[in-house]
Amino acid sequence: MDYENLARTILKNVGGKENINAAWHCATRLRFKLKNEDIAQTQDIENLDGVVTVVKSAGQYQVVIGNAVAKVFDPLARLANLDTEDKPATENKQSNDTIINRFIGFISGVFTPFLGAMAGAGVLKGLLALFVATGWLQTTSGTYQIWYAAGDGFFYFLPMMLAFTAAKRLNVNQFVAVALAAALVYPTLATAISSSKGIDFFGIPVVPTTYSSSVIPILLAVWVLSYIEPVLDKIFPEAVRNILTPLAALMIMTPLTLLVVGPLGTSVGTILSNGVSAIYNFAPFVAGAIMGAFWQVFVIFGVHWTFVPVMMNNIAKLGYDPLLPILSVAVISQAGAALGVFLKTKDPKMKSLAGSSVLTAVLGITEPTIYGVTLKLKKPFICASIAGAIGGAIAGAGGAHASSFTLPSLLALPTYLGNGFVSVIIGLVVAFTLGTILTYLFGVSNDRNAKSTIVNNENSLKTETILPPVSGTIIPLTSVKDEVFASEAMGQGIAIVPDSDVIVAPVNGTISAIYPTKHAIGIISEKGAEILIHIGIDTVALKGKYFEQLVEQNQKIKQGDPILKFDRNAIKNAGYDTSIMLIITNTAAYQIEETLETKADHNWLLTLTPVTK
Repeated sequence: MDYENLARTILKNVGGKENINAAWHCATRLRFKLKNEDIAQTQDIENLDGVVTVVKSAGQYQVVIGNAVAKVFDPLARLANLDTEDKPATENKQSNDTIINRFIGFISGVFTPFLGAMAGAGVLKGLLALFVATGWLQTTSGTYQIWYAAGDGFFYFLPMMLAFTAAKRLNVNQFVAVALAAALVYPTLATAISSSKGIDFFGIPVVPTTYSSSVIPILLAVWVLSYIEPVLDKIFPEAVRNILTPLAALMIMTPLTLLVVGPLGTSVGTILSNGVSAIYNFAPFVAGAIMGAFWQVFVIFGVHWTFVPVMMNNIAKLGYDPLLPILSVAVISQAGAALGVFLKTKDPKMKSLAGSSVLTAVLGITEPTIYGVTLKLKKPFICASIAGAIGGAIAGAGGAHASSFTLPSLLALPTYLGNGFVSVIIGLVVAFTLGTILTYLFGVSNDRNAKSTIVNNENSLKTETILPPVSGTIIPLTSVKDEVFASEAMGQGIAIVPDSDVIVAPVNGTISAIYPTKHAIGIISEKGAEILIHIGIDTVALKGKYFEQLVEQNQKIKQGDPILKFDRNAIKNAGYDTSIMLIITNTAAYQIEETLETKADHNWLLTLTPVTK
């Protein structure tokens, strides 16, 4: 591979050095902050040999290269006269972003950390409604009350969850923010505020408002706190700042929130809920068709996060949300399109990816389906959007509602029980079936994907067994919250939620790459497998903090040798996903089989069998 020429071509197609505000690289991709992304010739870049795909995310233009990314970045940095020192830190700077991008990034950062727990709690509430409807449980039983507390407790104390994550995003004392939220939902105070007598603060009456399960009031309150706290830090001497700043912040912000910020946030939430209801009630089938067709487009551009507080606010204020069932229809349409690709394509790599994507999409994880299959082939994505529009119109016309927030998927069905439930079922079936049929008939060519080729050194490869690089819980690679890894564009593999802080060699081999930020390491096994171990998601921004390198470049290693240490708790507390990805980057050369193994000191094996032409 001529990396110099590849770097020169990429530089030209992103608009030249004059279009680059900043550039750096992580373990797999070139990351650009471009002045104008519209200038970049994305299709031309994706067609280059040596480029896996292009992803636009979080204000970055990301060119996925793979293990050789450093070999491409070095000549690119030289050609563009880039200052490469300490560049990963620019990933967190938002000064050049628009207000809309900053708002979307804020909402995403606030909800993402607890999205899984919130979805699980929502499904639990839906299941309890199903159990009561079928007579399996009574609402007066202890079993029901315990499970209901587990499901509803999350939503009741939601302002406290939001306070913690919002404070982290806004660089505010997280525990002061949580204490503020706890005051808003404090049972004694909540009862007093809502009583007929009400309460006042130095003679100023407190507006009777319920803050449990609310979203917007606490987000506004933490935002105001982010301006007050720095002022207090400047007023108090450093010796007493740790005590007096939280004291003053709570004394100021609690009444200010109850008197001004909270009622303002509640009014904004009411206006949003009433607006959504008015649009939906005016033409529910039109609303269903629009959301069903364009929801996955919103996902691609990241603007879907702006709907999350609106939907949660609907449930808090109205007791239901009309959008969530329609979004499930849109998700299922992508699963149908993936099935159509699976049934039609003759490309073995695409068939394998499409087949696994059907299941992940049905469960609500559509990124692998979108980036790896439907959007990559283009026409299947259009077919899925058409199917989603028709299925969404059916669900919308039936007046479907969700009683609790959870991720749009088949798992969310119990939360749609009640008004319009039958229309949701019909909409889901239509979207899935139509997505499959349209894609099969019009969305896929029978030609093999030209980029799906076997590597040249296939004859030198040998069957190999790979062990986990760290102890923990094995999860599908397609479930990780990074579209490039989840789409398997880098190669197949697995992910692990670690319960240890030590990465060990999964094979006998040689260290082929150690990245300056230490968050990823490359290995070439003695039998020819090319392996990338990536610790965490977006941990390149840590610039090596919390990582300790135990091996050197080109060092020989034996299976089980410690090669890297990391502090998973510190990384998690810094706001990063700590999932460990093990990727076989020369996947096309193998048939890969995952096996559960109960003997020895591991419970999982990955067997690589070389493919012969």
